[in-house]
Amino acid sequence: MFEYVWLIPLFPLIGVVINGLFGKSIKNEKIIGGIGSAMVFGSFLVSCSILFKLLSLPSEERLYELNVFTWMQSGNFKADIGFLIDPLSALMIMVVTGVGFLIHLYSIGYMHGEEGFYRYFTYLNLFTFSMLLLVLGNNLLLMFVGWEGVGLCSYLLIGYYFHKKSAGDAGKKAFVMNRVGDFGFLLGVFTLFWFLGQNHNIWTINFVELGKASHLLPVGGIVTIITLCFFLGATGKSAQIPLYTWLPDAMEGPTPVSALIHAATMVTAGVYMIGRMNFIFIKAPETMLVIACIGAATAIFAATIGTAQNDIKRVLAYSTVSQLGFMFLAMGVGAFAAGVFHLMTHAFFKACLFLGSGSVIHSMHHALHHAHSHDDAQDMRNMGGLKSKMPITFITFLVSTIAIAGIPGFSGFFSKDEILWQAFANPFHGSLNYVLWGTGAIAAGFTAFYMFRLVFMTFFGECRITAKAKDHLHESPFVITLPLMVLGTLAVIGGYVGIPKLIGDVLGGIPNYFEHYLEPVFKISEEFAKEHVHAAAHHSHALEWGLMGTSVLIAVIGISIAYALYIISPSIPAKFTAAFPGLHKAVYNKWYIDELYDFLFVNPCKSLGHFLWKGFDVLVVDGIVNGVAKVTMGFSGVLRHVQSGFVHNYALTMALGMVVIVGFYLFR
Repeated sequence: MFEYVWLIPLFPLIGVVINGLFGKSIKNEKIIGGIGSAMVFGSFLVSCSILFKLLSLPSEERLYELNVFTWMQSGNFKADIGFLIDPLSALMIMVVTGVGFLIHLYSIGYMHGEEGFYRYFTYLNLFTFSMLLLVLGNNLLLMFVGWEGVGLCSYLLIGYYFHKKSAGDAGKKAFVMNRVGDFGFLLGVFTLFWFLGQNHNIWTINFVELGKASHLLPVGGIVTIITLCFFLGATGKSAQIPLYTWLPDAMEGPTPVSALIHAATMVTAGVYMIGRMNFIFIKAPETMLVIACIGAATAIFAATIGTAQNDIKRVLAYSTVSQLGFMFLAMGVGAFAAGVFHLMTHAFFKACLFLGSGSVIHSMHHALHHAHSHDDAQDMRNMGGLKSKMPITFITFLVSTIAIAGIPGFSGFFSKDEILWQAFANPFHGSLNYVLWGTGAIAAGFTAFYMFRLVFMTFFGECRITAKAKDHLHESPFVITLPLMVLGTLAVIGGYVGIPKLIGDVLGGIPNYFEHYLEPVFKISEEFAKEHVHAAAHHSHALEWGLMGTSVLIAVIGISIAYALYIISPSIPAKFTAAFPGLHKAVYNKWYIDELYDFLFVNPCKSLGHFLWKGFDVLVVDGIVNGVAKVTMGFSGVLRHVQSGFVHNYALTMALGMVVIVGFYLFR
């Protein structure tokens, strides 16, 4: 079965070709959407077969490479079009194709009647193809092709409504900020290739070969530089400080696009890349510290911003930035399996949340349109009381919110708690572990607060639109609610494959299947940590239970505060805003980071560009070119009189010329 792995990226590419070339002629939305969805479903079926085949093998044999052909070769450099199957890539293709298929299916109903329907599904299939190429590529260069592909598709899909200036600006912002990160990624590739080749005559960018040669890499030094370059790429793609500001603006694209970007594709690429290259990152303790600190800071910083946003999609966007911070926190403390585990569970509940918000927006837009109202369909202040109007959307949204809040029994609890415990107990960062754990726990409390604030403002209380508009509120069609039900179920049960050992022992010795499944991928880094990193202090089970209970208590407090403010006493938020207008304004305006970036980078670049245009290009370059032209015209204006067309003038000129020549020789 492994030899058919090339079919996984091929199917979406076929969808790109069919809809891209013939979609405009086909016109039928069901056919166009059906083709796009069927191609991704085909990839999902092949992915399932590969996963089952992989699980049937002993753990030490769960590795397969398929080199299709040599892509390019020059001297010692060689890059193949090849695919790598191991537990990590098998998991990623399941997430990308499984969640991606549900988003494609959802899009058939959500995008009904949109201009450029075929263009949308072409881009969506191309996005899926690029992400599959990224996670299946067996070398850094092929990964980078997929890396750039998802960047391009994000630009195309975020700016899908290109007639809106805000959408176009958001697409350009995402594209430019990702180029900054991609520059770092390429520097990392070049430096790693040069170092191993120059010092050890190992000229490779193949992941398996890099893993085998990782023992030749020193601890720190050049490896720190290499990993920091790669991490710069990750901060751009996965929206971490300082390159995170593009992701909230990505809400300008259609809602299913937001779900695909935030849950199954692009933003998880940075986490996957670090997980794939764990054997290099583990040798850079300084980089690991930077990753952990950036992850923790991003988690709490984005969470604070989410508390004051009123756009339902923008709240979810900042929650994505925050949850990605948790994943990077896990990577930075060496808990690679926990970070990937949270990547998977987050894909389930975040996709459900975004698609659920799309269902709400779809119904609100329909109701406001029939009432001839111009209220914002995405503003939570215009919502309320939707749980009775949209029961399926409400239930699936609620369980996904409980999951992201980290309540026991739901998927987010298992993965988030494992990250927090590893942040506290890891052997890498000493006393800083307390700060990392505390920051993560507080960020989790903020998450619980603003996510339940969203639920209470949207689904509870009185509906705040006009009575005429209320009559047109209804549940979304089955093609929209079916993906919600599947994802909502996964948001509940998806975490049980990774039950922490502490809880597993209480339940009769249930192992952490997820961690055991990924052991072959992280074996090199785990062996290195055992040999070279000081062992972590032994912590009692009582302490672990206490920390787990504390994190849950913090989440419950966050939920309780949201309940008190938006259900029991909904007038308090307005009073708080009035009492602290400066604080509220700062949080609402995202701590003015965009304005700071405009002042430090955007406006100076614009001013420099304007100077190079008006000051240098127009005055200097054009001045020189136009000056030469004017001098030439001046000379030609004088000399043109020589060519009069009269023979006697030419004869006179010849006679004068002879006089001058004779005079020269006579009087010299």
